[in-house]
Amino acid sequence: MLPKEKHLEESIENHLVSIGYEQGHSQEFDLENCLFAEDLFRFLENTQKELLDEFKYNRGSNYKKAFIDLVNSNIKRRGLISVLRNGVEDIMMNGKFQLFYNKPNLTTNKTAYENYKQNIFKITRQLKYSSRHNNTLDVVLSLNGFPVIVMELKNQFTNQNVHNAIKQFKEDRNPKETLFGFNQRVLVYFAVDTDEVYMTTELKGDKTFFLPFNKGNNRGKGNPVVEGKEKTSYLWEEILAKDSLLDIIKRFYFIQQDDKGNKRAIFPRFHQLDAVRKIVADLEVNKAGKNYLIQHSAGSGKTNTIAWTSHRLSSLHDKDNNAIFDSVIVVTDRKVLDKQLQDAIYQLEHKNGLVVKIDDDKNSSDLADAIVNRAKITITTIQKFQYALPKIESLEKRRYAVIIDEAHSSTSGENMNALKETLAGKTLEEAKKIDAENEKNEKSSIDKMNDLIEKRTNLGHISFFAFTATPKNKTMQVFGRIGEDGLPHEFHLYSMKQAIEEGFILDVLKNFMPVSVYYKVGKKIEDNPEFDKGEAKRAINKFVSLNEHNIRQKVETIVDDFVDNRSMWLEGRAKGMIVTASRLHAVKYKLAIDQYIKEKGYNMKALVAFSGTVKDEDVEYTEVSMNKEVAPDITDSNLPSIFEKSDFRLLIVAEKYQTGFDQPKLCAMYVDKKLDGVKTVQTLSRLNRTYPNKHTFILDFQNSVEDIQDAYKPYFEMTNIDKITDPNVVNDLWYQLHEYGIYTDEEVNEFAVLFYKDKRTNTQDAKMNSLIDKAVERYCYLDEEDEKSSDEFKKKCQKYITFYNFLIQIYPIKNLNLLRLQVYLIALLRKLPKKGKERLDIDDILSLDYYKLQKLGQDEQKGADISLYNGEGELVGISETATSRISEDDEEYLEDIIQRINDVFGVGLTEEDRIIIDQYEEIFKSDKNIMDIAKANSYEDLVNTFGKSYFKRGIVKTKNRNDRLVREILTNNNLQNYMIHYLAEKIYAEANR
Repeated sequence: MLPKEKHLEESIENHLVSIGYEQGHSQEFDLENCLFAEDLFRFLENTQKELLDEFKYNRGSNYKKAFIDLVNSNIKRRGLISVLRNGVEDIMMNGKFQLFYNKPNLTTNKTAYENYKQNIFKITRQLKYSSRHNNTLDVVLSLNGFPVIVMELKNQFTNQNVHNAIKQFKEDRNPKETLFGFNQRVLVYFAVDTDEVYMTTELKGDKTFFLPFNKGNNRGKGNPVVEGKEKTSYLWEEILAKDSLLDIIKRFYFIQQDDKGNKRAIFPRFHQLDAVRKIVADLEVNKAGKNYLIQHSAGSGKTNTIAWTSHRLSSLHDKDNNAIFDSVIVVTDRKVLDKQLQDAIYQLEHKNGLVVKIDDDKNSSDLADAIVNRAKITITTIQKFQYALPKIESLEKRRYAVIIDEAHSSTSGENMNALKETLAGKTLEEAKKIDAENEKNEKSSIDKMNDLIEKRTNLGHISFFAFTATPKNKTMQVFGRIGEDGLPHEFHLYSMKQAIEEGFILDVLKNFMPVSVYYKVGKKIEDNPEFDKGEAKRAINKFVSLNEHNIRQKVETIVDDFVDNRSMWLEGRAKGMIVTASRLHAVKYKLAIDQYIKEKGYNMKALVAFSGTVKDEDVEYTEVSMNKEVAPDITDSNLPSIFEKSDFRLLIVAEKYQTGFDQPKLCAMYVDKKLDGVKTVQTLSRLNRTYPNKHTFILDFQNSVEDIQDAYKPYFEMTNIDKITDPNVVNDLWYQLHEYGIYTDEEVNEFAVLFYKDKRTNTQDAKMNSLIDKAVERYCYLDEEDEKSSDEFKKKCQKYITFYNFLIQIYPIKNLNLLRLQVYLIALLRKLPKKGKERLDIDDILSLDYYKLQKLGQDEQKGADISLYNGEGELVGISETATSRISEDDEEYLEDIIQRINDVFGVGLTEEDRIIIDQYEEIFKSDKNIMDIAKANSYEDLVNTFGKSYFKRGIVKTKNRNDRLVREILTNNNLQNYMIHYLAEKIYAEANR
């Protein structure tokens, strides 16, 4: 006979009874008040007899009804969780009735410990819960008479599973029943089978939303196999154990209220509870001084996990009742965390003032004061924390917990001075390079923390807790724990794979479509000048990508795809994001999209987001000025709320809003920017927020399927590093640098002695310059004799400084010679002569022959599914060999370079597909009517008139020369549209020269 549902009930009951639960019976339940009333009074008699006797004296023989009425009125007004935590008071008495006792930190407090032991835990099977019908609940758990947990059980052997239990809660449990009132009795409902557990804190009929409460299996959803037990046995063996349940009620469960006043109860998900408890267990053994890397994916509920962690650490004591930390400091840039943290901790402790917020209205000295005054929990920003760290460092007898929330601001670009500067007089390629460099230098809060602590070795009284979804190599090494394999690992993991499979975020790689840009490049000149191969390739690529037609055609592809295939998603409320390579690209995209929307008559609007000012063709553009026409009420800060409105469908971005921007209706993304590593994940993750019936789609002009998958692999399941940085790399570089003969040990040592003097004379400053100048002179001599070696020397100097600064925070480096060389090289690099190649510009000797877009993928609407499965990726560690390669200049003929690029990008194209636009220019330039129109009208008017009245007529004149090409042009709308715009540009430029 196969096991039945009742066997699972029995298994749960037997275990809970074995660990101290009482076995309950349905007839004991007070149907009117939804309580095990006798358990409540038994608990009060055993723990607060004097207070209860006083209540009996005041209320007489009917005291039980009076007390239950008192409890019910408090629950109705305050909610059950507040009543359980904070007790109830009677106006006729001075004391307060406690309704449960948590386990005390020390067993030496005998009264507290005895009261804790008097808590009454009870399991009741098949509980009849209403006088109006005979429906029963599979399992009910109660604490001191209050039913706090309901479980519906199913068994796969009887062809039912956890989803049938969820269905039963939704359809057969009336939320209007007293027992099921929100925060009135039951705190959490579990749907359980032998494989999975789901939970909810509120029944709302068919609108009830259940969350998975599973451990995870193979870093995905579900639960692992357990020898001799059900997969879900952790629920009753671990979570519902008496101390665990008390801990959840006391320290985790709380009510969250949004800006509209809507309330919801928060019960921790399994990984949240597991993370906090494992941190606490480790600290109880190791105390302060160790670091913790918490790698939790987007969708993990990181804000609440940080709130619970900070609250728990603020009150954590060792076995001798000594506080493990004097203060907890939360470093974050998220204002939402400020409020949620304060609200949650107030509920958990019912005290004001535990959380001190050092916001924009306060300065770093206020933070230092809070630290000195032993504020239990302080919230601040990384900018203010960096000034307070020396104060923390100096208070060596105190112990601190520093929690770093790696939240990426959606307007991160605004924090970079470089992106506030006016971008003027640049080509698109130059703008892309400038903004890419600025973006590369941008740092998250954890990156900044890495930099902040890297040179400090006296931090043994501080524990750092880094919360991040996408740890970089350096973060892994600074905050990770060394495992048995000798490599750093995260302390706790909730993977992207599990978040996707559990439905907390969407898998944005499900519908990904790369766009291959095929083109051929021709020569305008007969001779073959020699070019540096790498520089020439970049220049040719620039020529193709910077052609105005390129952006125009991409705009048509993007807007048409969105209108035709995406705009009706979410009942016509779907939105799209266009990711551009630079602020100048964003400006040109905005102009082109507005023009195209106008031409096509589409009922939609586009916004653009970028920082600072962009000057193009003597016109200055800002984010606000470009958006004013479609959004007159736009300001520097309200773009997200404007974009929320229904008529705004597209958002064009340049770095801004690529991270930290949460718009759940964002369904489509169009990427025209080369992405790399973690930036890929952060950018595409703008689409992963859940929304009812949401689909996602990505159209990528720059990155291949392999590029995207490679970027995602390290973060999809867990992050590994291929090898830990070898501390001997610095030693190796030290010897390698000496071999160049640029400096001597005596010069380095003498410089270092002067460098570390508190006060120096002018003579000593001059001596320092002289010591460096000797090396500069030797370097210049080497540069004249062997330029390659001098370049290698400079690169190795930079690597030495980088590696030393990085390794000092991980390994104890006692060799002072290494430190002396570091400070010497920093000074030397500042005085070495700077080099710079002239920009190679070959636009004038190239003509664009062919340009077309070809979507790769069988389904134009959906794109390809490139989602990752079992993808455990690795981050590349820092190594000397991996980063010291110096490219060689390799020259080859331009004709060979062009052919090579055509081989790569001209897949599937024949020679007959070549479009030699130059042969048509003379035809149209010699037409006086066309030239007069070009002189007297705008470019847009010329395009319209030229396309309608002149283009086809002029092309047909060449029919005898290339009949196949003419027919191709006249029947291929994309090709025809391209030629109209390209020729119109040539004509307009010639006419207005």
